[in-house]
Amino acid sequence: MLRWLVDHAGLQRPYRFDRTFTVLAALALAALVGAVALRLSLRDELALQTPRGWYFVYLAALLALALALARRPRLAAIALSLAALEIGLGFGSAVLHKYRLTGAEILFPRNYTRPAYGWHPLLQALPLPMAPDQAGKARVFINAERLRGPQRSNDQLKGKIVIALFGGSTTLDFVSPEGRTWADQLERLLGPDRHAVINRGVSGYTTAEHVLQTAFYQRSFGVEPTCAIYYIGWNDLRNAHIVGLDPGYADYHLRTMVDAFEARRAVRPSLSVSPTLSLLGRLAGLAFDTVRPAGSPRGQASAAPDPALEAIYRRNIETISAINRQSGVRTIWVGQVMNRAVLTRDQTDGWLPFVHDKDVWPLISRLNGIVRREAARLGDTYADIPVDDFHPADFGDEGHFTPAGSLKFATLLAPQVKQACP
Repeated sequence: MLRWLVDHAGLQRPYRFDRTFTVLAALALAALVGAVALRLSLRDELALQTPRGWYFVYLAALLALALALARRPRLAAIALSLAALEIGLGFGSAVLHKYRLTGAEILFPRNYTRPAYGWHPLLQALPLPMAPDQAGKARVFINAERLRGPQRSNDQLKGKIVIALFGGSTTLDFVSPEGRTWADQLERLLGPDRHAVINRGVSGYTTAEHVLQTAFYQRSFGVEPTCAIYYIGWNDLRNAHIVGLDPGYADYHLRTMVDAFEARRAVRPSLSVSPTLSLLGRLAGLAFDTVRPAGSPRGQASAAPDPALEAIYRRNIETISAINRQSGVRTIWVGQVMNRAVLTRDQTDGWLPFVHDKDVWPLISRLNGIVRREAARLGDTYADIPVDDFHPADFGDEGHFTPAGSLKFATLLAPQVKQACP
């Protein structure tokens, strides 16, 4: 066996150093991939059943193929070149993001599995429905109406108080599995025999999308809601300090949604396993897709409030309230709760381009104050959820709840909802 391996590596007379180079290059790349995988695993940033895990399996397969083809150096060179390209694009994207040279790890596969998204003419990105047999199996299930939660029928909702939830990813609640989201817990606490809570939360959505949802897409399973709850703040804040901010967030935020959630047909989550295919898909979208990618926004990071954003925020709240009032739907507002313990860095991230982490909570707290005052002025309900009741263990990151956090949030919210929506 040893003689065969030595010969396979080209180190047995007559020497074949082209084989030797192939083996050494493959082993060097394998060592790099292994070291990065180990580091990510130790930091709980690499899970097998995610695009990032599949990416590392894919790299290992390419390098194993190159080693197996060492006796045919030209074929092995193809596998090696592809592996080097995939490593360079993926790892390079992660390094650029680490040093804040890019707003996101564009080509480095993410370490979580999320529902697939598709393009929507008004809302830009919306989850795609999953096969019915995935109900009860998938951690996050998207029903036929493109909403998170179980499939329901019109008959099931008749005679019940239907409560529609609007918000972003913290309402979608993707960290918590089915049955343990705050929407699920809220329905359980209110009593599922009389109440049905419909989760209309979508990752990334701001009050701009909520205006459209309220005006055109509030009906669920053929039934109008009795009450509508809006959990808002974090996503609107991403528009702070953008020069010449569009009143509908259409110059930056809405345009980023298509690419942020891979809603283009040429860019699907399955392609993210290969940074090369992902890049080609993005280039194809850039060349041929009618929906143009968003450019880099102009602005400057600041801890100060943004009057332009706050004016739009007030207008959207007033618009949503007016639509609901005309439709006979009671409106309940909930200010954003954040994990203040981790929001300490003097750096921005890709989602909030002009707000440093340490300034996120003060600015969101200010937005919450606007919501409270507008709710009182408009005659709506403001549900006060004390941020001091939450601890770091209640969050999976800066603002998404763990199952325990979801239960706590629902427990604090339920009495106020029951009073406002009897």
